[in-house]
This record gives sequence, C-alpha cells and structure tokens, in this order.
Amino acid sequence: MTSPGSPVDPLSTPSGTGYGTPGTAGGSPAPATTGRTTPQRHAGRTIGRTLALALLLTVTVILVLFVVFNTQNVDISLVFGNVNAPLVVALLIAAVLGALVGWLSSLVLRARRRNR
Repeated sequence: MTSPGSPVDPLSTPSGTGYGTPGTAGGSPAPATTGRTTPQRHAGRTIGRTLALALLLTVTVILVLFVVFNTQNVDISLVFGNVNAPLVVALLIAAVLGALVGWLSSLVLRARRRNR
C-alpha cells in the first residue's frame, strides 16, 4: 500500500483515485500533446525512393556515356538547309520530336474519348 506522498505505481493504482493519472510517476500530470504524431517511416516508401534514386543515377551515367561516345560530327539535312552538328545533338533532337509527337497524339486520343 502506498501513502499519498509516495510515488505511484501506474499498473497497480486504479484510475480516478487522486494519486495521479495512469502512466505517470509520482502524481505528475501527463505531458501535453499537440495532437501531432511523429511520422513513421514506411519500408515501402524507403525502398521505392532508393530504387528511384538508383534508377536516376543509372540513367544519368548512361546519358553521360551516350554524350561522350557520340561526339563525331554529322550532316543534318533540314527543310531549310543543311547543318553540320555532333551526332548526339541529332539524336536528342529526334528524341524530343518523337516525344512531342507521342504527347500530342495522346492529347488527341483523350479529347476523342472525352467527346464520346
């Protein structure tokens, strides 16, 4: 049995006895909380971020190697004339134009589906 001035065992003291709140020692009040909880790390998010970072690093290394090994100059025939530029520039222009055509075609398909 404990006296009113002695430390309170939270497991043996029933709630509402006036000796303190359960989970606190010595009758001191419970710490105030602001309603915020500490964020917990989710293993899936951590693995996903790690994989994304690894993929980004791999693609960056491949792109740098691509630029380094494709430095020879080539003639590019345009509608309005000919240009002599590095091969990597020609390939990047072709890639950008291909991505633009793909994006525009997806917009057209979305607009057709929406109008049905």
